[in-house]
Amino acid sequence: MKLSEDMKENIKEHLGYTDEEFKIFLDNPNNLDLLAKSLPLLNKTIVIEVIDSHGCNSQHKKGDKIYFDGTGNLLTKLSPKKICMFALSVLDTLIHSAVELMHAGVDPNEMSFKRLGCVDIGLKCGGWGRIIMELKVIDRDKIN
Repeated sequence: MKLSEDMKENIKEHLGYTDEEFKIFLDNPNNLDLLAKSLPLLNKTIVIEVIDSHGCNSQHKKGDKIYFDGTGNLLTKLSPKKICMFALSVLDTLIHSAVELMHAGVDPNEMSFKRLGCVDIGLKCGGWGRIIMELKVIDRDKIN
């Protein structure tokens, strides 16, 4: 990927790199490849929807949605004001998988296993509650 001087300066500033660090960054061909593959991700939103909830201490309900940009950053203004840490803690692998699939040009909505549950095991198993969440990736302009 050929980067314009403006793009280089923006990336360097965004990452807070010195000139020496940015040279190291640019000398790694994997970084240029990832930059090229990441551009389409800027137009994607990863949505984690609660599809089942019972006894959740954080009050997550069926239909709640947690939003991430296409590179995996939590979009706090779109997401609930309160999000359970134990729900968030299980999302990292699923979101990473979705981003990797998008880098590879594969639709992450086609993943076989795109549902997961929080770490609470639920009342019947000695816990308090349980929520089940499902991942989907949508175009950024389709967020309601």
